[in-house]
Amino acid sequence: MDIQNSVAVVTGANRGLGRQFAAQLAARGARVYAGARNPASIDLPGVVPLQIDITDPGSVAAAAAVASDATLLVNNAGIDTFTDLLDGDLDKIRLDMETSYFGTLQTTRAFAPVIEANGGGAVLNVLSVLSWVHVAPHEAYSAAKAASWAMTNVLRLRLAPKGITTTALHVGYMDTDMAANATLPKSDPAVVAALALDGVQAGAHEVLADELSKTVQAGLAGGVVALYPQLAATSS
Repeated sequence: MDIQNSVAVVTGANRGLGRQFAAQLAARGARVYAGARNPASIDLPGVVPLQIDITDPGSVAAAAAVASDATLLVNNAGIDTFTDLLDGDLDKIRLDMETSYFGTLQTTRAFAPVIEANGGGAVLNVLSVLSWVHVAPHEAYSAAKAASWAMTNVLRLRLAPKGITTTALHVGYMDTDMAANATLPKSDPAVVAALALDGVQAGAHEVLADELSKTVQAGLAGGVVALYPQLAATSS
């Protein structure tokens, strides 16, 4: 799609990768709605703060009504509760799923008719290498991202006839608050955002933003279980 003339909505735009998406989209010429639960936390120049809590259907519907000129949706908002699936708090596990799966889904459902009515466009879903490989302490997060990956692949087929392309971003650890305690190498979120937006511009189905994601995807065909010892040893 033509990002320069797009109208983009970015969820979770107040920090980390989402902030980079909003800033770089504005720099590329897009009109940007920078979404956050607290719009006062948006401090980027040249963007329109937008109140949105992707786990709240009313908030999502209100945001879609405000951003009625949208042609690009960046589903970036996320959370990792670091919860054990076997013994952890079920409410925290549900929060991971409500955010990464149901929240992303209901936001896409709200904005798909808007984007279609505006002549088509694109959806970018921020997933993770943990969509494919699942290790502690990211158990609930991994399950939610795996579900979101499956959902993304289904929606790609459903949205294509409406003139909407769907791109999935897979990336390992980034230098953000969420990965503050990770010991693996971390990618620069500015670089990741640029790669992802280039992929959206090109209509790519998937963007693999780091070597870890490329290695794990390649391992899916040959038995990804061999990767688990290395990942488990470095993820705690």
